[in-house]
Formats: sequence, C-alpha cells, structure tokens
Amino acid sequence: MGTGWQRTKRIAGAAFRPVRGRDLSLHAAAITFYGAIAVVPVALLAIWLTGLVAGDDHVRRLTSYAINTLPTDIGANRAVAALVEAGLGLTPLLALSSLLPASLYGEGLRRAFVSVAEPGGGESGALVGWRGRLLLLPLLAPAPALLLSILVALPLTTRLVRQGGWAGALGVVLSFLAVWLVLTPVLMWVFRVVGPASPDWLATLGMGSFTAANLSGFLHGFVLFCSLPLNLGLPFGGFTAIGAGVAVLLWLYLFHVIVLAGYSATLALSRWRAVRLAARRSAEGLPGGGGRG
Repeated sequence: MGTGWQRTKRIAGAAFRPVRGRDLSLHAAAITFYGAIAVVPVALLAIWLTGLVAGDDHVRRLTSYAINTLPTDIGANRAVAALVEAGLGLTPLLALSSLLPASLYGEGLRRAFVSVAEPGGGESGALVGWRGRLLLLPLLAPAPALLLSILVALPLTTRLVRQGGWAGALGVVLSFLAVWLVLTPVLMWVFRVVGPASPDWLATLGMGSFTAANLSGFLHGFVLFCSLPLNLGLPFGGFTAIGAGVAVLLWLYLFHVIVLAGYSATLALSRWRAVRLAARRSAEGLPGGGGRG
C-alpha cells in the first residue's frame, strides 16, 4: 500500500514538474480571457460549417433535443437556441469576420503553453500570438464532423436521460463517451501542434485522451450545475445575468486549469519516454541515443 502510494506521488510530481514554480492559476485565467472572446465566434463558425454540410433544418432538429433538456432557470436553453440560429444565419462575410476573434483562442493557448514548455521564453510575443492563431484554425475543417458526431447521439441520449433510472444513467454514459471521443483528437492537435514543445504522438494520445475524459465529465458537471436552483444574482445585487456570466467564466477557468495540467503531464510523459528510449539505445550500443520516442 505504501509503495503504491509513493509511486503515485512520484508520477503526479513528474507530471506537474513543468508547471512547478509558475502560477498555473494566472495562466489559466489568461486563457480564459482569450476564450471568453473566442468561444461564441468559434461556436458560430462550427454551427455554420455544420449547417453547410448537413443542412440547416437537420442541424435545428438535432440541436432541439439538447435545447429541450437544458436547464431553464438561468436561460441556458434560450441562449443555446439563439446561438444555433445565429450560427445557421451567418453569411460568408460574417463568417470571415468571426475568424479573427475565434483565432484569439489559439493565441491564448500558445502563450500559456510556451510558459510551461519554455520557461526562458523561447518565442517573441508577436510570433507566439500569430503562430497560435494560425495553428488553431485548421481545427475548423473537421468541426462539422466532430459536431455532427455529438448531435447524432443527442436523440438517443436525451431520450434515455428523460426515462430516468438505469436508462438515464446509460444516457449520461453514452453522452460522456461521445464528448470524450470528440475532444480527444481536438486536444491531441492542441497539445502536439498548437503547443510549442511537440511531444511524441503516443504521449499525446495517452494524455490527450485522459484529459478529454476529465473535460467530458467536467462539462457534464456544468450542465448539472446549471440545473441547480441557485440564485446566481444574489452576490451581485440581484442581477442574475451578471451572476450567470460570472459562473460561466468560473467554469471556463476551471476548464483551462484541466487543459494546462493535461499539457504539463503530456510533456512529462514525452520526456520520460525520450529518456527511457535513449537509455535503452545507449545500453544496446545503438546510435541516436539522444532521440525522442
């Protein structure tokens, strides 16, 4: 028991070594600032592209299942319904104008990742921003396929959740799996391409998938939070809209704490694999002992 606990502590310590001595909360807050600007444009572009591929009516029908099951106390259902209509109503000119604020998310991620992977500041400010923006934009290409994979599962999962009991639990599990499978390739791209360190693919797959599973559970927890009978405007003089906005920002901040922790663990795993491979090659007398696994 003691040996297992010590091994767990060593693994956790190695995973978070890249962020040791740095303010993880501050970096997560910085990404949240960029994310708050980019989240709506990103969603609008994804919905618009999905509508072009699958048809507006099909997207409306599939999203209606989620809208009808979202909590109504803080207007989450109305907000999502308005977002879907706005996305489907984009024109090419409006979509083009949304690219700039959408790309800011990549800048925020890149800046935070550079601080984790390169403590000395290996990139200048301008290069960090533009590289992050440009490297994130390719994710818009598979956005229709990724979004449709979730939307297609909505009729089944929402029907099961409404039944309650074991059927409801199965619906939550299937919803969790759908979001997990969609987020895994997204995080792999973010960790491997948007980040500056380029960890090896096996480490990226393992930790990207693990981080995606945590984020999927976190997002389902956010939906549960929205359904609680909370007076979000109480700390803000009764302004419920302000309280709801602050709550969303808080959850978005925690979301990015998980992302940064996942990236840190990915770097640690990739470096451990590189050291282990180099040691094995050195022991075997093979060339390239300093290569990366």
